[in-house]
Amino acid sequence: MAATKRAWKLQEFVAHGSNVNCLALGYKSGRVMVTGGEDKKVNMWAVGKPNCIMSLSGHTSPVECVRFGNAEELVVAGSQSGSLKIWDLEAAKIVRTLTGHKSNIRSLDFHPYGEFVASGSMDTNIKLWDVRRKGCIFTYKGHTDAVNCIRFSPDGRWIASAGEDSSLKMWDLTAGKMIQEFKDHTGPVTGVEFHPNEFLLASGSADRTVKFWDLETFQLVSSTGAESGAIRCIFFHPDGKCLFGGSQDALRVFAWEPGRCLDAFSMGWGKVADISVASSQLIGASFSQTNVSVYIVDLNTVTCSPSQIKRAQMSGPGMVSQPVPAEPVKPPMSASGRRTFITERPPTSSTKKASEMKTEPEEEPTASNEPEDDSSNVAQIENPDDYREVFQGRTKIERTPPRKLEPFPAPPEDQSKAKPYKQPAKEPKAKQEPVKPATIVPADRNKPADLNLAEFLPKRPDSAVSADPRRPPVVQEQSEEEVLSSVHKGHESMCAVLGNRHRNLEIVRALWTSGDIKTSVDSAVGMKDLSVMVDLLNVLILKHSLWTLDLCTVLLPQIQELLSSKYESYCHTACNALKIVLRSFSSIIKTNVQAPPAGGGVDISREERYKKCKVCHGHLMSIRGLVEKKQSMSGKLGSTFRELQIMLNGLDD
Repeated sequence: MAATKRAWKLQEFVAHGSNVNCLALGYKSGRVMVTGGEDKKVNMWAVGKPNCIMSLSGHTSPVECVRFGNAEELVVAGSQSGSLKIWDLEAAKIVRTLTGHKSNIRSLDFHPYGEFVASGSMDTNIKLWDVRRKGCIFTYKGHTDAVNCIRFSPDGRWIASAGEDSSLKMWDLTAGKMIQEFKDHTGPVTGVEFHPNEFLLASGSADRTVKFWDLETFQLVSSTGAESGAIRCIFFHPDGKCLFGGSQDALRVFAWEPGRCLDAFSMGWGKVADISVASSQLIGASFSQTNVSVYIVDLNTVTCSPSQIKRAQMSGPGMVSQPVPAEPVKPPMSASGRRTFITERPPTSSTKKASEMKTEPEEEPTASNEPEDDSSNVAQIENPDDYREVFQGRTKIERTPPRKLEPFPAPPEDQSKAKPYKQPAKEPKAKQEPVKPATIVPADRNKPADLNLAEFLPKRPDSAVSADPRRPPVVQEQSEEEVLSSVHKGHESMCAVLGNRHRNLEIVRALWTSGDIKTSVDSAVGMKDLSVMVDLLNVLILKHSLWTLDLCTVLLPQIQELLSSKYESYCHTACNALKIVLRSFSSIIKTNVQAPPAGGGVDISREERYKKCKVCHGHLMSIRGLVEKKQSMSGKLGSTFRELQIMLNGLDD
């Protein structure tokens, strides 16, 4: 029998008419997936099938985040405008539309027991929503940048939030306040997950590490070494024996006592967006432009615990392989001594949970009991058969046990050898003119593949022979020096541009390394070379701590010029730089402009700060007009401009 692969690509399909912005897998079955796109739609899929089951429309701005309910009977979608829509998949209708956030929704999660949803946003806030009451019951404030990921604890009493500000925070729903903050990460925290049983929390970050936290002592348990790429998503094994971490084109399996990598896979899935586990298989999904790809990993071939490593070492060369007795399944606390959510904090009814949660009366909605307006919220069933099979009948009481889902079949290890091209065998007519193996030119990188290079070299006519118009001109091959000279002539202008750019960058670098950053920026501005300015801004974007009001007064005009550029890369760099300015200095600029220094006394430092803030405010108002014109663009750049417009509008609040 041929060996099968440990990991393989299951499918790739076009998910939306425009770019895909987000996706999520169903964690209960691992067989459903939801995607959100720039086309403002939410599409439902069955994993392994290429056709859309149902398309949900109603959002007025691009969909930025999606999430299934715990039983996969509901799905919530957050948009760029900050609104949330909750859909009942079995009934194929809208349940609630919730508004309150001022910017993009970045993360969503359903409460494990009660009818509550939590959302994290670009506006730095976390909101807890009561689905039945149609509104926000509490807002948690504390992050200074976007909230990238939020998760409820298994007992539903805590929320963990991961932020772009490199912090990880724990919130108590009963007290309505933050109970702990972890600041050990050195980059944006991209994912957070509770252990399914133990009082253990895991966090993944753009600093390429995964950290584990004890929730009894709130101390760091362990940290993995820096991996090759940023951690994009994490997921605990349902049994809690290991943690899976997805990064660019790679999957790693982590243990926490001590923190280390147990196994690794090269996946080729690009920027993975979500991972789940079902039927002894890990399912990973990623998206790029309009396409979605799904990958499978056979967990039977994965090292998920240190005991597996020991067994593999004992059965190595020179060792007599002995049958290993089956180990009894022990509760997690028997190995680590930690409390568990299940035994220490048993779930209560949703009514009691609601009464225990702290609420904000001033933010309670004034929603009426009128039914949801369905005129703009449409659920279009694209595939009725799959819809009935996947989403309908979930609440029926069946006399027979549910059908066990079979794992996806694995392809052979060497697919090219296992499935050779044998088309002529089934079609006898194709054998009339077989393709001979001799016609295949073997690859030899040191020699041309049976080509005459002289035919590709430029020729020069022999003027002495070609003078007779009755005879065709005789061409002679150019020498190597002449060929190189002709090639170089076609690139002289580009070489001159790159050479000048290199000299300018050397000047800026010399001033930078001398410690005078402001002077190096001034010199770059004086060169009037946008390519140099882009290179400089790309460095400053990576070093937020170097930004000051002085630099903002100099760089904002350059950012405005780059935003008007015809080059998309220039616009992206300018947008990223503008985000840093707004996140770091918008509150300072707004406060100083609205409250200028009084004329009673002399405060030189405050007056200087006021002048700088006024200059920056003027530049930002000018940029806002430009951004407002560009926010109607399509694609990722248009999405970025719309995000900037929301941030710039905050200067007037």
